[in-house]
Amino acid sequence: MRPVPNRDKLHIAGFPAWPLVTALLFLAASLTPSMIPRSWIVQGALSGALMGLGYLIGRFLLLVWRSLGLTALPGRTAWAILDAALLAALAVAGYALWQHGIWQDDVRLRMDMSPAESAHLLRIVGLAAGIFLVLMLLGLAVQRVFDMARRRLTHVMPQGAANVLGLLIVVLAMFFLTRDGLVDRLVAVMDESFETAQRLFDPERPAPEDPMKTGSAESLVSWGALGKPGRNFIADGVDAARISGFTGRPAKEPIRVYVGRAQNDDPEIRARIALSELIRQGAFERKILIVASPTGTGWLDPGSFDAVEMMHDGDTASVAVQYSFMQSPAALIFETRSGLDQAEATIRVIHDYWRDLPPVSRPKFYIHGLSLGAWSSMYGVNGFRMANDPISGAFWAGPPFPSDLWNRATRNRDEGSPEILPVLADGEAVRFMSHYGGLDRDYAPWRNLRVIFLQYSTDAIVFYDPASTWRPSDWMREPLAPDVSPNFRFIPVVTQFQMAMDMAIAMSVPGGHGHAYYLPDYVLAWAELTEPANWSPGESARLTAFCDAEVQQGCAAR
Repeated sequence: MRPVPNRDKLHIAGFPAWPLVTALLFLAASLTPSMIPRSWIVQGALSGALMGLGYLIGRFLLLVWRSLGLTALPGRTAWAILDAALLAALAVAGYALWQHGIWQDDVRLRMDMSPAESAHLLRIVGLAAGIFLVLMLLGLAVQRVFDMARRRLTHVMPQGAANVLGLLIVVLAMFFLTRDGLVDRLVAVMDESFETAQRLFDPERPAPEDPMKTGSAESLVSWGALGKPGRNFIADGVDAARISGFTGRPAKEPIRVYVGRAQNDDPEIRARIALSELIRQGAFERKILIVASPTGTGWLDPGSFDAVEMMHDGDTASVAVQYSFMQSPAALIFETRSGLDQAEATIRVIHDYWRDLPPVSRPKFYIHGLSLGAWSSMYGVNGFRMANDPISGAFWAGPPFPSDLWNRATRNRDEGSPEILPVLADGEAVRFMSHYGGLDRDYAPWRNLRVIFLQYSTDAIVFYDPASTWRPSDWMREPLAPDVSPNFRFIPVVTQFQMAMDMAIAMSVPGGHGHAYYLPDYVLAWAELTEPANWSPGESARLTAFCDAEVQQGCAAR
């Protein structure tokens, strides 16, 4: 016969029982589908973390119950209710585990991915349990530290004050340890290691022999300081011969300027070096000027630049300045200011020079960015500085959810237009597009400024919403896009963690989904934005097919 519990302290294997019930429910909820299909490793990690969170929430609710001084149920009644709750939680978790493979395959098929070979249920459960136990041990360690702190404080103050002050000390210690200790050192080490890797471990490529190329002996930019992303951007671009092979017309050599993070520590100096190199190469005598902001590592999607260079016969100049060596999610969290400061400096310095040129002969000015590059370049757009000499347009792909301009455009969308693909002011200045269209709508004519946002319906980097912890985002209440599973359901707290995981694995899907932006959509966007001469939808399709056929030579999104 089970012992009669002391008030509400029902335990299983030494652990409070009710938090284990909430942990099982969170395990079940974690298995439901979200935007991106998950491998068994990703699923196990997510499930383990959410089990730990569920257990923590259960402990908190138990603490509230005790603090309210509510009367405990009689022993047998309490155990009967607990048994029923455990059986129900186990049944829900078992059903979710059984359905998990079906749910994930549904998401995969909607993205033209092959079904998973196996659901790997035992591996998922094993990994989740292991992570759950590790989190439990970490929680116990923190609790021990708290107990030690409050016991010492009770010697000099009342117990209630000791509890509060002890908790505050532990929280502050963890915060400063991670923020000013581990995180700062980790960021420094990552930046140094990535820079070293880009310089030393990248297969050596010779500097360009053409004196008009960035990184050549006559260039103002050091080839060695470009790093791997910069060297690839300069060396792998389409040339005049390739462009003529597509158009059948004479073409110019496209101008590409790139300044590496290792060139100088000051973003203002890097921006001015970029401007000087543009002037040296004659960039302001071209038809199109694109000021781009790279992703966190300094990468630029070649498919975007290949497309616009080919449709304008190479009469283009593109420039970018690197600001970090870390992947975009890490740079977004740990080096927030670096990208913003660099984008602001680069756009300001180049625009100040451009606006003083004769309007009839200067190139059209466009701003471009993908992912973190889109976010930072939006920040660099100063409407007051550009009021008298506005740019021609902007093309932002995969704008991260904190992007201010994107958020304002989305919030102010026309009534009845969906959040996943909005319409703003009848498309006169801003238009949204995705893999499923957007530019083919019946818009009003463009005005002077043209802005295009390219966003995929399964890109959690775009549609992550911190408020979805407690309420669904608008797009979750609207009809779902074709590549979002109809089994997707908003679950408070859980959906927030699923979306965070979707951000981390957003590049693990084929082009046209998640955060994997690709050439066909770049072609459509640049054609709409820049209006190349004698261009038609048929030409866009032909360019995409040409680049697909030449993918091994570099003319495609890589």
